[in-house]
Amino acid sequence: MKKICFYFQVHQPFRLRTYRFFDIGKNHDYFDEFANKSIMRKVAEKCYLPMNQLLLELINKYDGKFKVAFSISGVALDQMEMYAPDVLESFKKLAQTGKVEFLAETYAHSLSALTDREEFETQVANQVKKVQEHFNQTPTVFRNTELIYSDHIGSIVADMGYKGMLTEGAKHIMAWKSPNYVYTNTINPRLKLLLKNFKLSDDIAFRFSNREWNQWPLTTEKYVEWVRNLDGKEEIVNLFMDYETFGEHQWEETGIFEFMRALPDAAFRHGAFEFVTPSEAIDQLQPVGPLHIQEPISWADEERDLTAWLGNELQDDAFEKLYSLWKIVRSKDDPDILRDWRYLQTSDHFYYMCTKWFSDGDVHKYFNPYGSPYEAYINFMNVLSDYKIRLGEGTNEQAEVERLKKLTQQQEEKIRELNMKIGEVSRKETKSVGKKS
Repeated sequence: MKKICFYFQVHQPFRLRTYRFFDIGKNHDYFDEFANKSIMRKVAEKCYLPMNQLLLELINKYDGKFKVAFSISGVALDQMEMYAPDVLESFKKLAQTGKVEFLAETYAHSLSALTDREEFETQVANQVKKVQEHFNQTPTVFRNTELIYSDHIGSIVADMGYKGMLTEGAKHIMAWKSPNYVYTNTINPRLKLLLKNFKLSDDIAFRFSNREWNQWPLTTEKYVEWVRNLDGKEEIVNLFMDYETFGEHQWEETGIFEFMRALPDAAFRHGAFEFVTPSEAIDQLQPVGPLHIQEPISWADEERDLTAWLGNELQDDAFEKLYSLWKIVRSKDDPDILRDWRYLQTSDHFYYMCTKWFSDGDVHKYFNPYGSPYEAYINFMNVLSDYKIRLGEGTNEQAEVERLKKLTQQQEEKIRELNMKIGEVSRKETKSVGKKS
């Protein structure tokens, strides 16, 4: 009997307010409370509340045979506590069924696994405490930010005591292998890997409402038939996606809720499927072998690598400057300093700086509060400049502001250079298209 594993990511960042150069040294309030509250409430009404109710109904209707899993970032849980306690309660009701698994991840939905093991482990421990507090579960399976994984990261996760980890079944690392089996970490085989079937996942997450797609409209019967027609030896189909797929990315009018409502029945009618949580899949299935992934992969964009967050000079500079502060931050016994540093680590801030206009530009514009990657970079660096002043005991504030002014001028010059490069690439693309046509 083939297993189906549904996993949903739930995350909302603390978005930065417009923070201008002249705020540096004067205003330490970095986050846009109005935007954060309004977006959380909007997504709650369109996605979290109706979808949680639907899942609860399905679990009860099928006597617990229908199961799903979530990972909820710590910063999303913080916002639920602040702005959407009704959403938090609805997740608690799902947890009480015993048929919904909650996974571990980084508290700040950060990229700390790439650079700072101590911070990475601390954030995971903090997020797990939130899961225990709200859902009375201790996660045994780990899901890193944006499914980022490598052999090295997997070995760290294994050392932390997790028995399994989720990641992307990316083409360039799978080669002839299928994502529809369980694998192991190359360094520490005790860690089992569940791989996203990106084709079947993205059929729901991205293509469902696309009327130009040659498979539109997607019905439950058609979808289940695709799963049924997979190689009979393949053991599991991992359907991993953003939870906001339901009602936010794919609006209610598209029929996405009714599709999900009908899916379990269509699967059970065939009698050849069962739904499992990640921990059940890991316990029940034997791995077919190790999966070697030397360079980090993710589930983002066509490349399935890190270039959504660390693919240009702006992102790399902001990332390096932020994490260079870790020793000073940890030396301070100040919860506000630590909280702000963690919120600034959220991967979305770097995602907004992405300059990948051509292949994945539309995706990067979604929920992006900035008009351009350069605005995102300048805003973030202005905030970081003020944050550094807060860290510097006895710093001459005026001298620091003057230094930052010079740095800002240098950054603006760098941005002009990058704009020119992008203009050149755009012109070359236009000429290339013209020649082909």
